[in-house]
This record gives sequence, C-alpha cells and structure tokens, in this order.
Amino acid sequence: MAVFTEVSPAQAQALLDHLQLGQLHSLRGIGAGIENTNYFVDCTGDDGHLHRYVLTLFERLTAEQLPFYLRLMQHLAQRGVPVPEPHADASGEILFEVAGKPAAIVDRLHGGHQMAPDAFHCQQVGATLAQMHLAGRDFPLKQPNLRGLAWWREVAPQLLPFLDDAQASLLNSELAYQEHLAASADYGQLQAELSGPIHADLFRDNVMFEPGEGPGRERLTGFFDFYFAGCDTWLFDLAVCLNDWCIDLSDGRLIEERAAVFVAAYESVRPLSGAEHRLLPALLRAAALRFWLSRLFDLHLPREASLLKAHDPRHFERVLRARIERPWHALHDGVAQ
Repeated sequence: MAVFTEVSPAQAQALLDHLQLGQLHSLRGIGAGIENTNYFVDCTGDDGHLHRYVLTLFERLTAEQLPFYLRLMQHLAQRGVPVPEPHADASGEILFEVAGKPAAIVDRLHGGHQMAPDAFHCQQVGATLAQMHLAGRDFPLKQPNLRGLAWWREVAPQLLPFLDDAQASLLNSELAYQEHLAASADYGQLQAELSGPIHADLFRDNVMFEPGEGPGRERLTGFFDFYFAGCDTWLFDLAVCLNDWCIDLSDGRLIEERAAVFVAAYESVRPLSGAEHRLLPALLRAAALRFWLSRLFDLHLPREASLLKAHDPRHFERVLRARIERPWHALHDGVAQ
C-alpha cells in the first residue's frame, strides 16, 4: 500500500463523478504496505454528508487477474462477511483506470488496527475467518495463490546470494520439506476437499476494530486488503493468521494459549478435519517460509516508491526457526484446547 503512482485531485474527481459518489473533499496517500498504491478519499455526497473510501491503483496485478480479487470482495460482502465492497458504475463494472493503472474504489472500514491483540481479538478474527472460508465456497472464479509453492521455487535461487550459510541452509532444507509435504496424500486431500478462496495475508494491520461495549472490548469491523488472495487450503490461511496474531513479536515464539483460543473460535464455525489437525505444524512452517521469502525479496530486489519501507525479513526467519524447533498442534490428548 505504498504510493508508487501519483494521483491528482482531478483524476480522483473524475472517478468519483463516474461512480456518482460526490465532490472530492480530501485525497491522501497511504504509506503502509509494499504492493499497490492506495489513497484515502473523502468526498461529500449528494446527501451533504462526508463519505470515506479507499482508492487502489494496482501496480503488479493485471487487468485480467483483478476481477478475481474484486469480485471476491463483492461476493463476500454480499454474504455478510465484513469486508470493503467495491463500488460499481451504472453498468456493474468495478474495475477502472486511473493515471494509466487499473484501479478500484471501495468503502473504508470503521475503526483502527489492534497491534497488541489479546484472546478476545483472536476469538473474533478466528470465527470471522471461518465464516469467510465458508462464504467463499460457491465463489465461481478461480486463481491460484500467486505466492505459493511455485513462487517459492522461482524466487529462492534469486535470494540465495544474499544469504549467509546458515540462512541458505535453512531456506534449502525448508523448501525441500515443503516440496515433500505438497506431494503427500494428506495435503492432496486438503487441496481437493478443504480449500477455496483465502485471504493469504490477514495480519494485524489488515483487520479493523472499533470500540465496543465495556472497556477493552473492541468489535471487529472487517478484513481488508485482499490483493494477495487466491485459491489454496483453508489451513494455510489459518496458519498465516496464527503466525501473526498469536506470537511473541520479539522472538517469533507461538503463544500457545492465544493460538488455542484462535483455533477454537475458528472451529466453532468450521471444525478442522483430522488431516488438517495433523498438518497444522507443517502449514505453520509453510506460512512462515512464504513471508520470509517475500520480505527477503522486497528487501533485496525492491521497486521504487515514494513512501516505501520494506519489512525486516529476520522476523519471519525467527518465526520459521521457532516453528521447526517447537511444532504445535491444536489438539492435546485428543481434545481441542
């Protein structure tokens, strides 16, 4: 969500006019993130009230790929999942062009991020994640997870020259482990029966909360930034979440009590299968590898952006090592924690 492409007020107003959303009040670039150009757009509607949106210009994704992401958000919103719904024009189109780039405008969620979540936040995210997975089962469009195993194979050789011997050994051994996992019967079952559209990047900064009843009782208002979404196993999506929402940020250690609450909340909506329980430790490693690789890629092979700040890849190196050293299951003595 860095600013790669500058958008003028006149260009933003032209899109607002096309969508009949009102008169531009303010346009502000969003500096967080590393993939797309994003702006907060506030405008005065015909009702005289201020309305808040997010304008996204897509820097890597093509016009052919984008309908998957935008229609998925539309599909989920229309089924009651709290996600930003793209705005359509009179003909139903939701993908446009701004400053020479594919673009869309979506509702801005209320609230803010919770960067120090507790079990109460994890309960809400876990249950809503399962709701999202079930709601996506009848989504008709298909697209693979573009940051999955095929991408890992492609970028790993490009990154090895930047790593020391210990890091290179870790990368090579973990990639071999994940190749072996992908060829297993249990993993094949997950791909065939327990998969569908996933968010694939549902970190703390991609979820919004607003104050609720009682002190500290914030209410989840939505998931956003679906532009890494793709079709993959639901368990991988769960693992991505556990590796961010339920860890000690200082050393990557999984906070098992919080992870157990997260999984229990998820299972209150969609119970995990036996194969999913067996493979959760391996998918936690896979999710850590995916983000270690992407952060290495963004650090060593970056693109220019006016507000770009790459994330530190050492964080997910620590997470990966922690998942290897201490595998975690959501079952204890055959009973969910």
